[in-house]
Amino acid sequence: MPLLGWPLLVTLTFVVGVSMALAVLLWSRVKGPRPARLAQRVGLLGLTQVTTVLLVAAALNNYGYFYGSWSDLFGTSSAGAPSSTTISRALAAHGRTGAPLAVTKDAAVAGESSWSAPAQWRTKGRIESLSIYGAHSRLSEQALVYLPPQYFQAAFARSRFPAVEVFTGYPGTTSNLVRRMHYPDVLLKEITAGRSRPMVLVMLRPTVVPPRDTECTDVPAGPQTLTYFAEDVPRAISSSLRVDPTGWGAMGDSTGGYCATKLAMTHSSVFPAAASLSGYYHTLRDGTTGDLWGGSPQVRELNDLEWLLRHQPAPPVSVYATIGADEHTHTGLGDTKTFASLVRAPMSMTTVVLQGGGHNFKSWAQVMPAALDFLSHHLPA
Repeated sequence: MPLLGWPLLVTLTFVVGVSMALAVLLWSRVKGPRPARLAQRVGLLGLTQVTTVLLVAAALNNYGYFYGSWSDLFGTSSAGAPSSTTISRALAAHGRTGAPLAVTKDAAVAGESSWSAPAQWRTKGRIESLSIYGAHSRLSEQALVYLPPQYFQAAFARSRFPAVEVFTGYPGTTSNLVRRMHYPDVLLKEITAGRSRPMVLVMLRPTVVPPRDTECTDVPAGPQTLTYFAEDVPRAISSSLRVDPTGWGAMGDSTGGYCATKLAMTHSSVFPAAASLSGYYHTLRDGTTGDLWGGSPQVRELNDLEWLLRHQPAPPVSVYATIGADEHTHTGLGDTKTFASLVRAPMSMTTVVLQGGGHNFKSWAQVMPAALDFLSHHLPA
């Protein structure tokens, strides 16, 4: 039974009902000495509490898509190389520029590929489910790639498109970017209205070694997550699709916003623009990250975006940063203002403070269209 979806919720609802019924029916029927009766009643109450908590947790996960599968929840996902190096015939037929560089068809994010029928590709675009293996980092992650309608139109048959890596927050699930954030729908609307140029969206989650939060960092003697997103993903996608290997954008919310800005600031030759929705700009360490720097203060500083602006030349990149006015944590409004105050030429930053906004999907949905438009106009044609 999948972790997401109604089957688990219905099952848990039934289990909660049964546990409550048992508690009512058996409460006055327990037998034995007083300590034994007390223990039995505590057990009945405990059963109802545990099942209720599980139901609430499942409902919250189903709403927020925090964990996409049981393997995500228990940290058993494999980050190894895929078993094949084939690419779907449909993608190859529309302008493959060379042999695919370890980009494989993957059914694990199935369902989103049915977003449009083949007859709709020229007017709506297409979502393709892929698994991208990193030749340098040796990491692998599932992605949903949105190809705009122009990708399939004869007038653009020789065109190469700008691409944007789009990240979830932590822990995130990739399908969340389609089902909850509606990135392809929003970009299609912006393209149709003439506010955005056609772009390819490579939708990912930053959690490549679940359940650990690597914060898009090259961990000493550990996962080379920054290398994966900054080098491996653009090379793999551009080797198989009509996408330039440089001139990419990066965009994400929360942890994804931090990752997007980090890609631009540390790999500006590949990522000249980034959009951060409620992102933060300094290094974090908590129970989900562990030590990401191998005990080295220097490695920590080089992953702190505010430290980089204070102590190194500003990179030639453009950043679009949004934050909710009600976000008052150490990663919220104050942090965004601090980062903005450090920006200097040749770097530029557009800051949007969303009045009444918070750290949630509703707020991000309000600023997403403008963020996509910003990236479209700050990426090479």
